[in-house]
Amino acid sequence: MTLLRLTARALPAGDAGGGWLETLPPPPSPRRLETDERCDAAVVGAGFTGLAAARRLAELAPDARVAVVDAQRAGYGASGRSSGFVVDLAGFIAAMPEEHARRFIRLSRAGIAELRRQVDAHALDCDWDDRGFLHVAAGDAGMRSLAGLRDWLDARGEPFEWLDGSAMEAVTGTPFYRAGVRLPGSVLVQAGALVRGLAAALPPSVELFEESPVRAITGDGPYRLEAGQGSLVAGRVVLALNGYSAGLGVLTSRVFPLLTFGSLTRPLTAAEAQRLGGEREWGVLAQDPMGSSVRRTRDQRLLIRNYAWYGQAGERRLRVARELHRRAFLRRFPELGQVDFDSTWEGLLGISSNHYPFFGRLGRDLVATAGFTGAGIAMGTVAGRLLADLLLGAESELLDDLRALPGPRWIPPEPFRSLGIRARVARMNAGAGGTL
Repeated sequence: MTLLRLTARALPAGDAGGGWLETLPPPPSPRRLETDERCDAAVVGAGFTGLAAARRLAELAPDARVAVVDAQRAGYGASGRSSGFVVDLAGFIAAMPEEHARRFIRLSRAGIAELRRQVDAHALDCDWDDRGFLHVAAGDAGMRSLAGLRDWLDARGEPFEWLDGSAMEAVTGTPFYRAGVRLPGSVLVQAGALVRGLAAALPPSVELFEESPVRAITGDGPYRLEAGQGSLVAGRVVLALNGYSAGLGVLTSRVFPLLTFGSLTRPLTAAEAQRLGGEREWGVLAQDPMGSSVRRTRDQRLLIRNYAWYGQAGERRLRVARELHRRAFLRRFPELGQVDFDSTWEGLLGISSNHYPFFGRLGRDLVATAGFTGAGIAMGTVAGRLLADLLLGAESELLDDLRALPGPRWIPPEPFRSLGIRARVARMNAGAGGTL
């Protein structure tokens, strides 16, 4: 039985990776799929989710041959393009029913714990920082949302620190923010370095094929994957595509792709860093609608992330994003007007309309997960591991937690899907106003 016909998405012309990745040394030459191979399990997607699934498959079945295949280099998709906030507590989780929120938090923290284990075990140099990032507000809507987040954290007994405007300026060096909530223990990472390190540290029984886009999957177990210049025949298949799922004809009624954009400056000079003041390393997530995520990185760059787009990126869309990022940058750091962006890039999110991911079977011995809605470093990691458990019958409380979440709401078919999503995204972008 033919299950899927998949068409690989390509990166925009001339974009080799995005900000984080461009600051790293070039990776080793890729191994491409150029012959016909057989394996026990194939994982499609070499981001946080796919790498976690492959590692867990190797743990559960150490004698099995596991193949990971990706259209790009490992981590050059959404995982290496994220802002590097490893989320376990956020406003969208606070809006969930308490039972679901508890499960979501447990799962996210299991993902963080797994990432920490891998970072420690393999000495991954990824600027891991668990001093705590901040949720912040600049406008009235953001202040209302931040107060609600504070009350929710307080009711749960979660540790946090409330910062007023002057305290926020002491952290960030800018008077732009009216208040913030710092979450001790929350994690920031250099996302490109982390995902590349995880790929390099895969177990020996896992083979990684890069720059080998999957064109088709056929069968009902075993499956045949047409990829690169060759093929894989696999007894089991994991689809770890997140935002690329819909572009490949998978989960189109549950998850939709959405582009967001980031810009990263050159490193600040010593004089510029002194002029800015504040702490040397920090990150903020905006509670204001479509407000910017901002980071000051360990190597003294400033990152701005805002703006969303449903459709192809292209050079024109990147120029629009860069102009918006520049505007947001100057609102916060007018004294750094001479500091230019080194790069502007897009990242493809997998969005569900209710913030719950899809997790489950699409066929016999074919499983998938997607729809992490911008919180995929932690949740994607644990979901990848649990996909392996689901395939191989390893039961656990965490697997029960993930299966107990309601999953994504249904999305109507075309043309209503695109019309509705574009209208919603336009309202989001227009509503940002002065808090962008």
